[in-house]
Amino acid sequence: MTDEEFEGLLEKTPKLYHMAESKSWPSIKQRGLLSTTAILDLYEVSGQKRREIEEVRRPQSVVVEHHSLPTIVIRDQIPISDDALEKCLTNGLKPRDWYCLLNNRVFFWPSEERLLRLLGARAYRDKVHDILELNTRILIADYKDKLTLSPINSGSTLFNPRQRGTATFARVKDYAYAERPQNNKVAEFAIDYGVPNIADYVERVIEMKGDAVTKVIEE
Repeated sequence: MTDEEFEGLLEKTPKLYHMAESKSWPSIKQRGLLSTTAILDLYEVSGQKRREIEEVRRPQSVVVEHHSLPTIVIRDQIPISDDALEKCLTNGLKPRDWYCLLNNRVFFWPSEERLLRLLGARAYRDKVHDILELNTRILIADYKDKLTLSPINSGSTLFNPRQRGTATFARVKDYAYAERPQNNKVAEFAIDYGVPNIADYVERVIEMKGDAVTKVIEE
């Protein structure tokens, strides 16, 4: 991606959206938006328990505890399956490898349309979520070196899953922006490991159920 293309992307994407567990904003605000790997590091989870969270599909959300930290919930991975991954992974990757790649990142949707698509999915439409709305340009100014872009929904294998592999998450300079269709240039923004100062970039936090805003938590 050229500098001009990247500037055009930022102009078209003034906001980024992150879907979090209900009532998780106070913890996120205090400790940052952390990837699964970062949470496991912070909570000193190791051994078999860590492998079951980090290297294997999570069919439901997982509660993690620590003697000196508040209980935290790590989101499920319902929209993905091992069988589908076996068919669509490339570069010799196995499902375990893909889960590790996902779990070392925090993800943002580049449009409200994509956010609503996830909120409306069968697994989530009846649940309440905290939604973070972020200033794209300010966040990326600080985290461009840790930013990767994806042309697909990397955490889903529903509905004819697209191939994915080591090149799916590309740094800005390596992203094939010009080759992507005009109406689907970037599907996801992802930042390595986490954003500890996420509160610096959040413009609003709302509670949503499906496509309905049920509460403004902070603005």
